Amino acid sequence: MNGNSESDPEKDSEKFQSAAPLIDDYGVRTSPLSPVKASANNQTSDNVDVVRNRHKHRSAWRYTFSSLSNPGFFFLWLSMVTMMAGMQMQMLARGYLVYDITGSASLLGIVNAGHALPMLGLALFGGAIADRFERKLLIQAGQVVPAVLAFVVGIAIFSGDIQWYHLVFVSVIQGSMFSFMMPARQAIIPQLVGKYGLSNAMALNAAGMSSMTLVAPAIAGGLYAWLGPANVYFVITGLNVLAVGFMSFVPKTGTGSAGTNGPILKDIVAGLAYIKQTQIVKVLLIMGLATTLLAMPFRFLMPVFVVDVYNKGPESMGLLVAVMGGGSLVGSLFIAALGQWRRGMLLIFGSFASAVALLLLAFLPVYLLAVVIMIPLGLGDAARRTINQSLVMEKTDDLYQGRVMSVFMMNFGLMPLGVLPAGILVDVLGGQPVIGALGVILFIFTLVILVTQKGLRIAN
Repeated sequence: MNGNSESDPEKDSEKFQSAAPLIDDYGVRTSPLSPVKASANNQTSDNVDVVRNRHKHRSAWRYTFSSLSNPGFFFLWLSMVTMMAGMQMQMLARGYLVYDITGSASLLGIVNAGHALPMLGLALFGGAIADRFERKLLIQAGQVVPAVLAFVVGIAIFSGDIQWYHLVFVSVIQGSMFSFMMPARQAIIPQLVGKYGLSNAMALNAAGMSSMTLVAPAIAGGLYAWLGPANVYFVITGLNVLAVGFMSFVPKTGTGSAGTNGPILKDIVAGLAYIKQTQIVKVLLIMGLATTLLAMPFRFLMPVFVVDVYNKGPESMGLLVAVMGGGSLVGSLFIAALGQWRRGMLLIFGSFASAVALLLLAFLPVYLLAVVIMIPLGLGDAARRTINQSLVMEKTDDLYQGRVMSVFMMNFGLMPLGVLPAGILVDVLGGQPVIGALGVILFIFTLVILVTQKGLRIAN
């Protein structure tokens, strides 16, 4: 396997046609073909040409939701959105519950870390397994376990036996399951939609996640206040069960590296070697890591700005979060409409937008301006989550999809590494200097990428 990331789009499309029945990006039904037979189908080649030239059509906006016309992806998307709603509700309910039980911010941090650390430690194994086994079944397993855990927590709350360390244990188990489910879920998408539908599909995924980020916490807060935390967890149980049900309609796609029977560690090493020799994939993964470490800390440090800089209350923070989520949603839909058009430059632009937003927040300590600044910060987040992921998957051979995406998903586990030192520095220096410094570093990093990485600049 060579590391050349510059491949022929026609050949890529032929190679990665799914064996499952598909509807292409433009709603044209294709026959259920094997990868070999797909290469001989003239209609497939014609459809590829249409998708490739999609950005030239003035009516491209009508294809914003085109991937949802693929039945397999449609049910995968429903499953993802439903599970994301449950996750967002759980994050709010778990935070309030831990603080109600303990009154300790430190223990709240420990519970949250319990979810992130397994994702850092087990992600590589999860990626290797995602390339060995049927990805649909791995995803369903990753949905069943949270459903069971949420139900058990609900029962414990209802009976009055819940303790904070129970939530730590549950958080660790969930983080471990996510380490195996997330690479499989990302790797299955190109198998369902093909590589030329991938950008649109990933953008719609991000839009669904942004929508749930806006809606689900508000619903959870209301349920928590009116019905109590036990009922919130029972609702979360129902959402996870519903996600499993939606997933049952997704066709089986097979494995990435069928027939691999050697040691798991050997697969992991092979995946890391593949990343090392594939320049554009390596650059994209580094960009994902940089934006996680430099742009994401502000989200967690937002209360500091709201209280110490803007002298506002929690409702003001809610508005900032909502506007940033709205910016991310709009950005995701915009990317979905564009399809495969100058995505490398759009990713770089999104990173610059995040850097400039951080600098403005540092040097313009005015709340109303901060509300406006949340828009480019949300747009940058959309670029990071949507374009970066889709390009990584498109530039990765199918045999390595799970393992490469596991490295990308490790960003979630690495997030505390950016937040922790930033939080310590904020205690010493204050919020504005620290956020400003992160903005400067991110701007310089993005500028270096722009100047040195021609392969990314010309990527579509």
